[in-house]
Amino acid sequence: MALPLPTSLSPTKVTTFKDCALAFRLANIDRLPEPSSVAAAKGTVVHRALQLLFLEEDAAGRTLEAALARLERAVPEVLGDAEHADLDLDGDALAAFVADAETLLRHEFELEDPRQVRVVGTELRLSVQLGSLRLTGIIDRLELDDDDRLVVTDYKTGRAPSQGYEQARLAGVHFYALLCEEMLGVRPARIQLLHLREPLTISTVPTDQSLRAWRQQTAAVWSAVERACDDEDFRPRPGRMCAYCAYHSYCPAVGGNLALLPTKVGASA
Repeated sequence: MALPLPTSLSPTKVTTFKDCALAFRLANIDRLPEPSSVAAAKGTVVHRALQLLFLEEDAAGRTLEAALARLERAVPEVLGDAEHADLDLDGDALAAFVADAETLLRHEFELEDPRQVRVVGTELRLSVQLGSLRLTGIIDRLELDDDDRLVVTDYKTGRAPSQGYEQARLAGVHFYALLCEEMLGVRPARIQLLHLREPLTISTVPTDQSLRAWRQQTAAVWSAVERACDDEDFRPRPGRMCAYCAYHSYCPAVGGNLALLPTKVGASA
């Protein structure tokens, strides 16, 4: 019996499949939940604080003080969600969490002046249909530059990639340019990654070549996913990402057993 196809591909799903097909299956077909992490929760908090800042303040009001006030609201909002209930942050651990989130937020103001940003929207969910494939993605911030051209901004709260890995990370964000061009009919003039940890800005310009490469890559990944679902053959790919994987108990490459999977396959995503 073939496995059900996911209903869409996103940048994260494409990367996961390329890194490890089994991890892709467990996350997106079997829908096994991953445990929450402090790093993921902190990233969500900082994203939410910045979203509130741009949603609620006009240009002149986007000060550091206003951002810190939004952070104060975002912390209980995010940590109170059931997704992060098992983190059990309190006392010194909570204070350290908030202090580090504040540092990341302060770095945003070192990278740019939010009062100068001409925001079109934040946390925008885009979806386009290309043949049998649906592409989806969430853009952290869409804005206009001084020449009224679209710019996509993506916040990153983890460590910036090494120089050797930088191009791979930049290649991924061309996915957002493809979504904009297909859905809005306009190609962004620039895509920028704001690495709030360092802080560091990395930017790239989408081109005919880069978008054509992404169309080809997503089509190839989708074809591979279809074959893997038909054959029920999602093979693990041991590598550096294994250290961060939540699915060791199911992975035969590290001594796990797929027979431990729940008998009912989850709804596809």
